[in-house]
Amino acid sequence: MTHKPVTIGFAVMTVSDTRDNRTDKTGPWLREQIAAANHAVIDHAIIADDVTSIRERARDWIVNPDIHAIIATGGTGLTGRDVTPEALRPLFDKEMDGFAAVYHQISFRSVGVSTIQSRAVAGISNGTYVFAIPGSSGGCKDAWNHILRDEFDEAHRPCNLIDLLPRLKER
Repeated sequence: MTHKPVTIGFAVMTVSDTRDNRTDKTGPWLREQIAAANHAVIDHAIIADDVTSIRERARDWIVNPDIHAIIATGGTGLTGRDVTPEALRPLFDKEMDGFAAVYHQISFRSVGVSTIQSRAVAGISNGTYVFAIPGSSGGCKDAWNHILRDEFDEAHRPCNLIDLLPRLKER
């Protein structure tokens, strides 16, 4: 059995054809929140809305032992260019169905029935948590402030995702 890491390492991926380092808002905001929660941002990138590009970067991060969680923001909508779930799902060893269910409950309070336009998804790949959340500021904040921040807080009870890390690769 492996040990729980002292600091959780994150990678943040902004998925967009239109954002760059100057115009990306959700990626920098997420990195600030991760640091404020006393975790480490190991890497970050802006990746085009392209299945192959998203999947290749995610694979690189999944095999990095310093990265325990990946958050991809953007590309979870319904348009033709929104392909983040299609890129990430094949990498999952297990899907976290509860993440989408809880995300939609929270999102419903913010945007009402428009939450059906989001395809937020999460899973585990090679012992790494992988989350795909909306690229909108509101959707990103809902996911971090009401789900991920608590689940990556070791004091959160009755349980949290940090407690499970040492056992994710069990067979």
